[in-house]
Amino acid sequence: MRRNVGKVLAVGVLGLVAFATFEYLRLPEAGPLVDQNPKTTALMEQRAAEAQEAGRKPRQRQHWVSLSSVSKPAIDAVLLSEDAGFYVHQGVDTVELKRALTEAWEEGELGRGASTLTQQLAKNLWLSTDRSLLRKLKEVVLARRLEKALTKNRILALYLNVVEWGNGVYGIEAGAREHFGISASRLSVAQGAVLAAMLPSPRKRPVSSGSKALRKRAFWIIDQMETFQRISSAQAQAARTELAQLLDGKAASGEGDGEDAP
Repeated sequence: MRRNVGKVLAVGVLGLVAFATFEYLRLPEAGPLVDQNPKTTALMEQRAAEAQEAGRKPRQRQHWVSLSSVSKPAIDAVLLSEDAGFYVHQGVDTVELKRALTEAWEEGELGRGASTLTQQLAKNLWLSTDRSLLRKLKEVVLARRLEKALTKNRILALYLNVVEWGNGVYGIEAGAREHFGISASRLSVAQGAVLAAMLPSPRKRPVSSGSKALRKRAFWIIDQMETFQRISSAQAQAARTELAQLLDGKAASGEGDGEDAP
């Protein structure tokens, strides 16, 4: 009996190792992204398929720009909102990842969070939006590949150009044009904070939604920018005034989405 159990366990372990090796070898390499922009991403293809299944024509707005063509306040807002430690980690926040995996094991479901900006880029480029543990493990491997092959600025540039900023809107240039009618180079502190605040739920939190969570997070982002001296106190106060003008009228007519925000 014990021998049979041992054989079954051994076969199971070998099968798991073989599966893991097969999945690892199938993952894409990041090298081509050193000097090539992706023509499409897994997220874009997923959204197009969802639209077609719903009987709608897929919508896609995207305009590639360099980091130098994005206002510094907008870049700072995204970094402080999504990944304040971006320039010091190696693609994965091990502390947050361990916490997320522990919670997933206890609750039986992988929740939100624990993804660095590099991991988010890996997911957008190559993976799906499901919350399976296998997807998270692939995301970690691909994030490490991105970090080894590309500079931090290249990773940030790719992220800003492919991340979703609304229904069929990809990249910060398209996001700036869609929501404010200007180019990304002209984004103010307040406008950058709004775009950054949209990222947790970009299709649920457009500027016109009246989302209370969007408003709360945008103000929090401005607070963070002031705290970490990305802007002066005077700039922060001016940004809060502009932000109120941008969002308060929307909030008065909207129900909000009920999501929590810092």
